[in-house]
Amino acid sequence: MRMVFDARYVRPVHDGISRYTAELLHALRRRIEAGEEPGLRVAMLISDEAQLAQLPGLPWIMGPSPTGPLEPLTGWLLNRYRPDLLFSPMQTVGGLGRRFPLVLTLHDLIYYEHPEPPGFLPAPVRLGWRLFHTSYAPQRMLLNRADAVVTVSETTRRLMAEHRLTRRPVHVVSNAPPADAVCEEQEALERIPGRGDSLLYMGSAMPYKRVERLIEAMGRLPEHELRILSRFPERRTEQLRALVPPGARVTFHGGVTDAEYRRLLRECAALVTASASEGYGLPVVEAMAAGTPVVTSDIEIFREIAPGALRADPEAEGELVERIRSLAEPEVYRRQALAAVRDAGRYSWDRSAGRLARLARDVVG
Repeated sequence: MRMVFDARYVRPVHDGISRYTAELLHALRRRIEAGEEPGLRVAMLISDEAQLAQLPGLPWIMGPSPTGPLEPLTGWLLNRYRPDLLFSPMQTVGGLGRRFPLVLTLHDLIYYEHPEPPGFLPAPVRLGWRLFHTSYAPQRMLLNRADAVVTVSETTRRLMAEHRLTRRPVHVVSNAPPADAVCEEQEALERIPGRGDSLLYMGSAMPYKRVERLIEAMGRLPEHELRILSRFPERRTEQLRALVPPGARVTFHGGVTDAEYRRLLRECAALVTASASEGYGLPVVEAMAAGTPVVTSDIEIFREIAPGALRADPEAEGELVERIRSLAEPEVYRRQALAAVRDAGRYSWDRSAGRLARLARDVVG
């Protein structure tokens, strides 16, 4: 079976979809080389050779930019390679004139509730983004072109059914922590004495992430430092700096490497998030895989992926602070470190790649 995997959304510094693409492709290659996917051949569709630096050594095909004028013709252009199936980690891939099955992905429904587009997109694309998310009709039209649809969590699958987004079968191929970053329970306990007082935040500064609530809470947590790891636009960073309470310790890292991120996860006290919406919440699972306790907002997706986490309503007076302070109790901390490892153990890129390969065979068959 010849699968073309759309890797055109890979970026020099991973965002969620970029990491999802790269990790699945690396896991598929490992499974193929281990003989676990007999007959499966995968070719990566890219739009820039620089993307290969983030991808495994698999055959690749050059295609149009996913935001360029030729995007609607992507399916027709791929016919010359005679693929048995095209899988895309997005739902917008052009399918005009294709002569092969198509599997599309919808990661979340966040932008229907919070329609502000990512700032890195070109202005015309941002305008189209806003118009697209004023109604579910365009999304239904896109997803119903597919032969099957993938999403990353049971929470998003439930929401897709609730809003009747597609008539196609929807399958969960979840995110996961890096395979070489998962620790065992004993290792998680051994890391506890070396952990410091820092609290980590990894993610965007979009309004629905409610980073403001984390910063405000630091005014009542002088014993902790909040390290905001992600790189934000300069204007947004200055807006958040202005909210730091007097005497609070808040550090804006402006981006970190994967190696720095892993080190900080091993050394911090906890990872915190006050997000109001998520499709999956990959930083939460990455932290849990390192044996790091997590304190999350009390929303459905975090109850799914991190059932053992400490949860709080960030809008409730003092609740977030109370949950963070509870980690000062050694027995609470020990319990949360073990719960983190157990929750993270339910997810792996290898299992997700296996699910995707089985789905592809079912669709082709």
